[in-house]
Amino acid sequence: MRFRMMFIITVLLAWSVPALAQGDLPMWDDLEAGTWTMIEPGGDTICALGTSYAYFVRPAEQLSDQLLIYFQGGGACWLGQICDPDDTPTYDRSVDAGDSPDHYDGIFNFENDENPFLNYNVVFIPYCTGDVFLGDRVATYRSRVNDEVTIHHNGYVNAMTVLDWTFANAPEPSTVFVTGSSAGAIPSPFYAQFVAEAYPDARIEQLGDAAGGYRNQVLASAVFSAWGTESILTEDFAGIRLGELNFERLYRVVGAKYPDITFSQYNAAYDETQMAFVSLGTLAQMDMQSMIDQNMADIAADVENFVAYTAGGALHTILPREEFYTYAVDGVRIVDWVRQIAQGEDVLSQHCEDCSEPEEIGE
Repeated sequence: MRFRMMFIITVLLAWSVPALAQGDLPMWDDLEAGTWTMIEPGGDTICALGTSYAYFVRPAEQLSDQLLIYFQGGGACWLGQICDPDDTPTYDRSVDAGDSPDHYDGIFNFENDENPFLNYNVVFIPYCTGDVFLGDRVATYRSRVNDEVTIHHNGYVNAMTVLDWTFANAPEPSTVFVTGSSAGAIPSPFYAQFVAEAYPDARIEQLGDAAGGYRNQVLASAVFSAWGTESILTEDFAGIRLGELNFERLYRVVGAKYPDITFSQYNAAYDETQMAFVSLGTLAQMDMQSMIDQNMADIAADVENFVAYTAGGALHTILPREEFYTYAVDGVRIVDWVRQIAQGEDVLSQHCEDCSEPEEIGE
């Protein structure tokens, strides 16, 4: 069975994106307002198969002290069959101008007045390492097609390179919204701690989009071991053995340390893409909604500053889609719920009643 990548780009690039390479990295004031610039940092950054890495930055059209940091999705791999690009790969393996978010909808639609991030500066962190930005290891896997395949699980270095540039160059923000979709949702609470340290006077909020259904301790241990995750964990994770680490633990550790940050998750109750990846860990017989609900309850038990939004249906990810403006739970649209979080307002968790189909409200 071929599993869909967590984040599939189906539209060919039809836009010209200016690119700046290592040795010519811009400062914030060098960037054109309202335009995406692709920056190639070089250095220790690299994609899974050894190709170069890049990221995208869009200053707001008008001077702004609000900042959005977004981690892109794109699957994951930890076995030869699904890492080998000539077999059945389940992850995005490169970054180029086609990854520019200017053809996405949702929070990247800067012509929609309802966009909560209309006036935000945006740093978009592409994904190409198969490790949900939690890897720091060069791994060699046995493969059915090729005898061996070498993967640079370099997600941590790539992400921190972008964040370090951001911390040094972005206007000092009053508000930072840290988020990501699919594979980019998983590490967003982990990286929120570095944002909090870099911007101690800013109000910081976090949202993970479509990655709350992975409930398999055995699978988590296998992927973290494959990716070398243990080497990147901060001191707050001391005493937690690798076999005890899972994705929700990132919320439970970081969220408890930073009570002033609102941590949150969005999920669709029957997310087809999450279910496909769960089946790789032999939990295909489990109900996706139940796994999401159990994970949300585990996080909420440890993190008072956590809220969750569980919508009906099977659509994977919401932030980069037009449905961001129409999907709702009990009359509360996801766009309005996210806007309240971004504005620092208190929100309640929302959960669908009949979760088989999404509730939609027209714009």
